[in-house]
Amino acid sequence: MMYHNRGGTFLVGAIFLATIGAADSSTQGAIRPNILWITVEDMSPTLGCWGDQYARTPNLDRFASQSVRYTNAFATAPVCSPARSCLITGCYATTLGTQRLRSKFPIPDFVIGFPTLLRRAGYYCTNNVKTDYNTAHEAEIIKASWDECSPKAHWRNRKPGQPFFAVFNDMTTHQSRTMVWPYERFRREVQSRLTREEIHDPAKAPIPPYYPDTPLVRRTVARYYDCVTVMDRNVGRLLKQLEEDGLSDETIVFFYSDHGSGMPRHKRALLDTGLHVPLMIRFPEKFRHLAPGGPGGTIDRLVSFVDFAPTVLSLCGIPIPKHMQGVAFLGPEAGQARRFVFGARDRVDEVFDLARSVRSSRYLFIRNYMPHLSYHQPSAWPDQGEIRREITRFAREHPDRLTTAQRHYVGPTRPLEELYDVETDPLNLNNLAGSSEHQAVLKQMRAALSRWMQQTRDLGFLPEAEVWKRCKGTTPYEIADDPKLYPQRRLVAAASMVGDPKVPSAALASLLTDEDAAVRYWGAVALAASATKASEQRAALVDALDDPSLTVRIEAANALA
Repeated sequence: MMYHNRGGTFLVGAIFLATIGAADSSTQGAIRPNILWITVEDMSPTLGCWGDQYARTPNLDRFASQSVRYTNAFATAPVCSPARSCLITGCYATTLGTQRLRSKFPIPDFVIGFPTLLRRAGYYCTNNVKTDYNTAHEAEIIKASWDECSPKAHWRNRKPGQPFFAVFNDMTTHQSRTMVWPYERFRREVQSRLTREEIHDPAKAPIPPYYPDTPLVRRTVARYYDCVTVMDRNVGRLLKQLEEDGLSDETIVFFYSDHGSGMPRHKRALLDTGLHVPLMIRFPEKFRHLAPGGPGGTIDRLVSFVDFAPTVLSLCGIPIPKHMQGVAFLGPEAGQARRFVFGARDRVDEVFDLARSVRSSRYLFIRNYMPHLSYHQPSAWPDQGEIRREITRFAREHPDRLTTAQRHYVGPTRPLEELYDVETDPLNLNNLAGSSEHQAVLKQMRAALSRWMQQTRDLGFLPEAEVWKRCKGTTPYEIADDPKLYPQRRLVAAASMVGDPKVPSAALASLLTDEDAAVRYWGAVALAASATKASEQRAALVDALDDPSLTVRIEAANALA
């Protein structure tokens, strides 16, 4: 069997099996590290060791002094399941078709959970307990990847002397706890675990400029930090177990979050508040030669979630499968530091969107393909949170008091393009896309993003219903290589017209008669994005109500509404 590696073609069967055989033989006699992943939910680098003076995180601050701290680590998506799909496979969710939260598309058989390779090399692999891999093959991935996947999964259940890879997922900082649950439930299940001295004072809470400064907002920001402190305590307890078992000197420990915080304008957004994560890695003395720096040091290298799977395999002496798209950043197989990391935003639950981002060490560029939609779209799950309702209320009742930063978040639309200098503007408040001084940077970032979307065969431009229709008997990954099933260049060109004031309505109407339903879909979306253009092309939209594609009919009706 042959498949395309999004940059090269090679044989799967014989080479893959030979790779596994080599891993089995080459790693048996070597001293192999245990690997512990401590993964937390929905948390930006709001830790004392990251300079956050409001945070109370003594255990992680101590851990940071023993670890290497990565200052430029990023999720590939600002929501959990696409990010976790990437972590478990070493492939971008946009390549596999797993980028929408949530979906059940199949993936190719050769795309496996990377712990499967560790198990074949003799490792005991456990996951406690979240999976959320976002594919129809989730059950198969779980079965092949984990010796145990349950709330009781632990390295302590392995055979004597067996090396382990253990994942512990702490839910304490999840959006449910930090902002969605009723406050009384949060007090009962989370805050009650803190002493009076540990509870954060809302009066001292750091309020970002894109939030209104109200008592309820202050209480919710303090609530978030309370969750972080409880999480810190849980991490300390787990690290103590490792020490009590005499395994600290044998284990490389990763600590990271699955994406940015779950607070408004963070989760679901391709801004740094949505993608930038804390990453710390502790190397015991025995494996210090694998570390890129000394304890307590920082590393500025750009790191993406797509790099995590190949990095663990490299640390454990296991060959990295060629289909993986990441670059190992540690171990003998470590590659060159990347110039860019990339992010993707697609449908989340019932909320539609499409945006892509590229981040260098200095700049963040975001391309919004549905700029007519707000950052603050209504959404059933987060809208249960009182802070979301408070932000909406304040914008409705006090429009004259909104700051520029607040308008950027709650406004009805977004810019086509966003460019931020993250060194001088870490909160991404000053959009430089229109700055004459930054046009060279803008052009470079555009080109990098376009190149990545083409090379990785980004599937996001094919409407979801069309993906289901076209991948019958195969997978989204495989249809991406067929230009008849996925004419990516044409679809990106059509999507790029949405919200562009320079494109006349007649050009958008012409898309409605294209032979490809996906192109017609983007024509309808583009007309829906402009009431004026939709009015000018009303007759064409009425005709589109009889389109053979339900997806096109829905968008045409939306444009006419």
